[in-house]
Amino acid sequence: GVRTGSGGAFNAEPDNAVVTANRAERIAFLSGEYAAYRVAKGRGETAKAWHHLERAHIVAQPLAIEHLRSHAIMLRYAINLRDPREAGGQMLRFGLALIGNLVGQLPAGNTGRARISAFSPMTVPPDLEIFVQGVRP
Repeated sequence: GVRTGSGGAFNAEPDNAVVTANRAERIAFLSGEYAAYRVAKGRGETAKAWHHLERAHIVAQPLAIEHLRSHAIMLRYAINLRDPREAGGQMLRFGLALIGNLVGQLPAGNTGRARISAFSPMTVPPDLEIFVQGVRP
């Protein structure tokens, strides 16, 4: 495939090359998911709000600060909903997230919710695969 590189130049890549999102692309995606979460939360659409937080978690995982931020937002939302099980799970995951980032052991596709194991990889939605393949500068 061919894609635009820096300065508008074209960089040829083999057809089997793995294309991954860079940090700026990842952060831009997260901003959109968090905005969609806030809209859904404001409308009282709890399932939709969690959906956007879960997608943000999948994308944030490889970036330690963003990973912690995703769990902090989930924790705040669980407290707002008065959901002690989810809040407790998020407190635990907040600690595990840092360890996972430090040792490089993160379950790809994991949505970060308390109802699933913090150690289980999950199927990555096709539109998020570019973010899960790795992080390039």
